Amino acid sequence: MNKLSSNDKKALFASIFASGLDDLNVMFLSFTLGSIISSLGLTGVEGGWISTITNLGMLTGGLVFGVLADRYNKFKVFKLTILVFSVATGMIFFTESSGYLYLMRFIAGIGVGGQYGVAISIMGGIVPRNKLGRVSSLNGIMGQLGSIGSALLASLIAPFFGWKGLFLFGLLPIIFVVWMHFAIDEKSITDRDASILIDERKGKASIKELFANKKLTHQTLALMIMTTVQIAGYFGLMNWLPTMMQQSLGIEADSNIWMVSTILGMCVGMLVFGNILDYFGPRLAFGIFLVCSMLSVYCFTYVYSMVTLLVGGAIMGFFVNGMFSGYGAICTRLYPHRIRTIANNTILNVGRAVGGFSSVVIGFILDNAGVAQVLLFVASLYVISFVAMMSIPALRKKNYKATEIVQVN
Repeated sequence: MNKLSSNDKKALFASIFASGLDDLNVMFLSFTLGSIISSLGLTGVEGGWISTITNLGMLTGGLVFGVLADRYNKFKVFKLTILVFSVATGMIFFTESSGYLYLMRFIAGIGVGGQYGVAISIMGGIVPRNKLGRVSSLNGIMGQLGSIGSALLASLIAPFFGWKGLFLFGLLPIIFVVWMHFAIDEKSITDRDASILIDERKGKASIKELFANKKLTHQTLALMIMTTVQIAGYFGLMNWLPTMMQQSLGIEADSNIWMVSTILGMCVGMLVFGNILDYFGPRLAFGIFLVCSMLSVYCFTYVYSMVTLLVGGAIMGFFVNGMFSGYGAICTRLYPHRIRTIANNTILNVGRAVGGFSSVVIGFILDNAGVAQVLLFVASLYVISFVAMMSIPALRKKNYKATEIVQVN
């Protein structure tokens, strides 16, 4: 790092650590869904809507907070996003009906969807460009640690205080916001943003600038395809793979061991990917990981025991989710500072909203074809992402730079 000030180090820590906090809150649902369905008397479809509504909230929050952060004060918006998902998660403690739960999860999703792009944008203003891949990987790893923390809290809290008591712990990030308010001088961050923006075009930042001309439209849509595949592959396999192995091979997959094995693979993969991205550029980094994701998914047709399932899960996690943090790094470099938050939040959250339907598609294929066809379908998605990535001209060079923005009136 190039001699960061104490304030910059604190701001950088905050932007990385916040990813763990939002994953901590979001993943509470994964460990309590069965209890929620039983407690509220929901059907499977009604239970499934909780996750879908959360994703829709993320898309909404990404769009709204992305614009607010780029137009006004990034750090104030950053703290606001954390407060939104923390308070909404804590309020789930008072749930008495599915409608109330849907509303709180939608609001929580708004905060989570907004937080990601703002955090990445703050990091982009602090970290040198040639180190952004490595630092972004820490952001992704912190998210995985948040998932592990959520699992630990669920095992410790839920048995004694129930699923509602667990969600009450979603208020914990408020303490972090209070620390940021007193420990970090946000004026210095705001002033740096202002100095960077002096050399860029004036006018209010808006989502339409992502589609200002044919070149930008192609770039934005290609990146949306890539993030859609990223989300589709990750959540589709994480939700279905243990079940598919049980059905096809009779392997009793312990979901907790499977999760730990896969997350460890993801964390190592993110570190490796970030270094390849910074040293050799995005084409080589994404090219290697997309091709290996395709192969690792397809090779699951040869899994025959619990041991090979766990080893395969770690390898698949290494490649399939190892490149997740790279999207924040390349969006931050491909778009000017004035719309970086908008670009990150819009591109990722469109991917979340569309890719989130992969679980439904995989379930349909599994019911009507079989495991081999599911794995072939998911593997083919990475071919589509590879083609989309190769079609982005700005990614051809190692030192890729921001694309010129044409002002839209």
